[in-house]
Amino acid sequence: MPGNEGDADSGMTAARLRQALSRLPEQRFEPEARGDHDLNPGMGRVGGLIPAAVLVPVFDSGETIDVLFTKRAIDLADHAGEISFPGGRIEPADEDAAAAALRETEEELGLPRHQIEIIGMLDLYETRTGFLVTPMVGLVSPPLILRPDPREVAEAIRVPLGHLLNRLNYRNEQREAGGKLRRFYSLPFGDHVIWGATAGILVNLCERMDRPGIDRERTDRQKMERQ
Repeated sequence: MPGNEGDADSGMTAARLRQALSRLPEQRFEPEARGDHDLNPGMGRVGGLIPAAVLVPVFDSGETIDVLFTKRAIDLADHAGEISFPGGRIEPADEDAAAAALRETEEELGLPRHQIEIIGMLDLYETRTGFLVTPMVGLVSPPLILRPDPREVAEAIRVPLGHLLNRLNYRNEQREAGGKLRRFYSLPFGDHVIWGATAGILVNLCERMDRPGIDRERTDRQKMERQ
């Protein structure tokens, strides 16, 4: 599916991605964690956050660099039909966040963990549903053979990295939740819309790649304008 004009990035390589992510992220813990509250300054913070991890799987086919997403099964109890990264809770048996992200990716997409090289992490992300998410970024080596678990995943989706790093593709939207208007990022792609925490994590990826993405200064300015 085509993205917007200007999405293509001939200068983007896996090596450049690796270099950008080698810089340690700002690991913000309470009360400075990134999250849904970034665009909603008055949002109450959630206590007792549950540790979770997601994988941002990047695949270089030699012609394009894509990021893999899952479209969650429509009959799931939470976030049914939404576009997300593979991931979930960090279980006691997981050695760390990277191990949890790799395990969840293998369970959801059938992608063996030995095909994934973890090259970095993004900022911790706090969701209003009570999770503290560690986003890990991994390079997927070929061949790319996916076997999505139909109990969890309705569809695996590939989105060009250039589309994700183009700030013109992002929208700042609002929706009523719990009787209050909540602001959130969204990112259309073809017939799909990536939004919420997943889009928020992608905004952070824009920042880390030193691209003209939705940078922290712009986000802070938006907050001040709404106060």
